[in-house]
Amino acid sequence: MRGSTKNLVAGKFHQAKGEVKEAFGKAMNIPKVAMEGRAEKIAGKVEEKFGKIKKAVGR
Repeated sequence: MRGSTKNLVAGKFHQAKGEVKEAFGKAMNIPKVAMEGRAEKIAGKVEEKFGKIKKAVGR
């Protein structure tokens, strides 16, 4: 798998994982876990964008 594709896949994974973690934190009223989930979701979005940029530059 190419590096850009790995970033895209990993980014999507972290977004999904962050979404679940954020929802769990909100449901259980644990603000720290909710914030960690939100941070991971944002990091996943950044990683996905990075993969898209690498893919565009590689063409």
